[in-house]
This record gives sequence, C-alpha cells and structure tokens, in this order.
Amino acid sequence: MLKYFFIIFGLLVVVVISIAGFRGQKSTAPPIEIFPDMDHQAKVKAQKPSEFFADGSATRLPVKSTVPLGYVMPQSNVDLSVTAEAFGPYENIVFGGAPDYLNTGKMGDRWGTGLPFEVTAGVMARGKERYTISCAVCHGATGAGNGITSKYGLVGIANLHQSRIRDMGDGEIYNTITHGKNTMMGYGQNIQVADRWAIVAYVRALQRSQGTGIDDVPVTERAQLEAQ
Repeated sequence: MLKYFFIIFGLLVVVVISIAGFRGQKSTAPPIEIFPDMDHQAKVKAQKPSEFFADGSATRLPVKSTVPLGYVMPQSNVDLSVTAEAFGPYENIVFGGAPDYLNTGKMGDRWGTGLPFEVTAGVMARGKERYTISCAVCHGATGAGNGITSKYGLVGIANLHQSRIRDMGDGEIYNTITHGKNTMMGYGQNIQVADRWAIVAYVRALQRSQGTGIDDVPVTERAQLEAQ
C-alpha cells in the first residue's frame, strides 16, 4: 500500500510542478478552458465587424419603414380630439410627446379633469377591451383589486373604488397609466394615447357601477326603482 501511495504522490508532484512551471510564459496558442462559462458564443455584437455578412458589419440596418417603439412619426392633419380619428381604423397611432392636456393629463401645473374628447359607446367599448387586456389581470374585472395576480402573491394592488382614486383627477389616472406608480409599471410604450383615455372613461364607469345612488338615476326612471 505504501508503494502505491508514493507512486500517486510522485505523479501529483510532477503534475503540479508542470502546471506551475508554465505560469508567466506566453503562447500564441488558444488557452485550454475547462469551464468556458459561455464566454465564446456564436452571436452578433453591436458595432463589431462580422465575416458573416457581405458588407462586413455585424450591426444590421432596420427593416425599411420600421420605427422604434413609442416613436410617433411626424403627421399632418391629425386631431385626436376627434373620436373617429382616435378610435377608428387606427391609421394614426400616437404614443404621446406633446405638452398638452391630451398627452400629459395636466392643465398647467395641476391634474385636469374631464375627457379630452366625446365619450361615446364606441369609446367605452374600446376602454373595456383595453382594460380587460392590460389592467384586469391585476385590478380585476370590476376594479376591486382582486385580479388573478393577487392569487399568486402580488400585493399592494390598488382597489379602484377607494375614495382616494375616486377623487383623483382624470388626468392623474391617465398619468398613472402612462408612467406607473409604486409597483405598477408604466404602460406608456404599450398603450397609445387615445386608448389610455378610453381606459380612464371605463374606470370611471366601473366606479359609478359600484357606488351609485338614487340621485344618479334619471328622474324619469326613479319612480319605477323606488316602487321596487
């Protein structure tokens, strides 16, 4: 047994001396990497040359007519205050940028109140659709803050029926949709301007649906309800 021990020990000494002896020496040969840790990948790096493309450039030009997300191309005769333009065939997709109430939700240095265009049945339908897609997952179908994410540990979801939110200006709700608040991410790059206002209109409708009183019913229909 002792003989085998000395043999193994001697081999280990030779290996250690061999490896340590080459430290500090330079070589043009590629290094031996036992654990490369994905240091070398077949990928394109921006601003680097590439032999793969004929022009030798790794960075490729974007496809013709494409624009960055959130960028609005200069357009003429676009008026988002016209409902047909805002909620029609979506020929004019706008994500904001102007300093007016429509794009910021502010009137001067204060949050404004009121929708910047007429609220029609089409606007409400669009608001419900966009709310269901982007908001209901957290705030719930009725806005009570009981969306599916609340079942999986997400806390701090706002109940849209709180007095604090009911008393908010429409512009502040619009701004929250645009830029987010607390744990809520901003949707300014995902939801265009007109749709954000449509969501605001639908949120107001949800609030009215959960907190109505007899005074909210038209006078011509109150007698029938009171009789019930």
